[in-house]
Amino acid sequence: MRASRFFISTLKEAPSDAEIVSHKLMMRAGMIKRLGSGIYTYMPLGLRVIRKVEGIIREEMNKAGAIELLMPLVQPAELWQETGRWDKMGPELLRLKDRHGRDFALQPTSEEVVTDVVRTEVKSYRQLPLNFYHIQTKFRDERRPRFGLMRGREFTMKDAYSFDRDVEGMQKSYETMFNAYVSIFNRFGLKFRAVAADNGAIGGTGSHEFHVIASTGEDALVYCPNSDFAANMEAAEALPLIAQRGAATQPLTKVSTPKTTKCEDVAKLLGIGLDQTVKSIALTVEKDVDGRQVRENWLLLLRGDHELNEVKVTKVPGLKDFRFASEAEIQEAYGTVPGYLGPIGTKQPVNIVADRTVANMADFVCGANEADYHLTGANWGRDVAEPVVADLRNVVEGDASPDGKGTLAIERGIEVGHVFQLGTAYSAAMNCVYLDEKGQPAPMQMGCYGIGVTRILGAAIEQNFDDKGIIWPDAIAPFELVLCPMGYDRSDLVKLETDRLYAELQAAGVDVIVDDRGLRPGAMFADWELVGVPHRVVIGERGLKEGNLEYQGRRDAEATAVPAADMLGFIKGKLGK
Repeated sequence: MRASRFFISTLKEAPSDAEIVSHKLMMRAGMIKRLGSGIYTYMPLGLRVIRKVEGIIREEMNKAGAIELLMPLVQPAELWQETGRWDKMGPELLRLKDRHGRDFALQPTSEEVVTDVVRTEVKSYRQLPLNFYHIQTKFRDERRPRFGLMRGREFTMKDAYSFDRDVEGMQKSYETMFNAYVSIFNRFGLKFRAVAADNGAIGGTGSHEFHVIASTGEDALVYCPNSDFAANMEAAEALPLIAQRGAATQPLTKVSTPKTTKCEDVAKLLGIGLDQTVKSIALTVEKDVDGRQVRENWLLLLRGDHELNEVKVTKVPGLKDFRFASEAEIQEAYGTVPGYLGPIGTKQPVNIVADRTVANMADFVCGANEADYHLTGANWGRDVAEPVVADLRNVVEGDASPDGKGTLAIERGIEVGHVFQLGTAYSAAMNCVYLDEKGQPAPMQMGCYGIGVTRILGAAIEQNFDDKGIIWPDAIAPFELVLCPMGYDRSDLVKLETDRLYAELQAAGVDVIVDDRGLRPGAMFADWELVGVPHRVVIGERGLKEGNLEYQGRRDAEATAVPAADMLGFIKGKLGK
């Protein structure tokens, strides 16, 4: 490839709406162009990266036994209605009608469509297992699209779906896909971590997320440096920090705490540690009982220095569809304003759920259910009935690892892949069955496996950049190597050596581009450092007269002189070819 015949359009400054590093650098490097909110044109440089990402994914998926097909972007509502997701997906599912008034969805994922394919094509256990995948455009109508390709509305995703006879088979397929993902991310050349995760709205029984490690990542990843334990914050189990509850040593006392609604302020006012306070979070659950709406009051209790994990709350029996109580509901149930809530002396019956650590606390401080007052010396059993106990909080660094092999550490990551054990969540709803050896019908056991193809670009940049621009890993760079001739249009010696080396590199399978645009060295180097090509060779008359060319890796502080005759072998060694 010659730069004069390619399209390169770099900018000195990023557009004002670009918020994070990857968004700014992709815009400046001319890799994407904004068309609308959360919708981008992939420019030639960006598309080359996407195609390399897709190529690695295809090779590893095919190697793992998955079969590629291509499912449509526009999907009929009837399939989504079969599983109930037509209503459950909410406004992120973009709905549209055709000229006949029939409902369709612009797909964010393809569980329904692939299940429909398999239920019509597969009848016997002899046809299983199967694993279909495709790489396709997706659309999710994000409320607030931002961060370029990291959270756009239109994006490219690889999604795969396995079908098995039984749970054991599904777990084997899941393991195969998990290992394929490890190979894929290793080949990308990115530092990543696979963590246990919650299945969320997609359903199923177990899952792992794949995160690219980056200090700018939105997600907190919890892991034990001494073991294999790793989970995202939503799924990381928090063990009790108090092994056993102590005996009550203080009387229950109501104390004045005027205009003091936060645990931090209460602790300061009373001269105690924040870890002696308990925060109360009021929830409401509405149920339909015999055709009428019934409202239940729930109160969650956490230690004052801990944070609520809302995903864990949904796992508590009875709280799957919770919402936070309104101020009016709080006044009605507790007889006070928010900031002074507690489990003792509520106005109406309340279901009390205590985090594991709170359940083992004695002589704790909580709200008195009266404005400007708190209770000290509160104790379970003596002052209030024993609560329901559940894991409600986010873990913190230094907590004991659930596997008992050390303490937990936390780092930031960007989710770019997710694998799920779906079980029969979709096959049962859509009657996707096979006939077993005895001729009896049984629902297929499913798994699904996604990778955000275009999101990989943003995540890779968030992990690999400096003040000059992007630093692509070799495997997914738009070009592996750029040749930068000094005076290509003015020096026959430079032109001859550049063309010779270019031909040799191409014949050796190196993805190389020659910058023959006639730019000054500073401007030329700045462009390729911004674009992030990982390897650069400079060809100049002065060096050639000494028999040398200059090599510089994108992360190298200085260039290295390499004999011109040895440069091909040198580059092949750098690229592992």
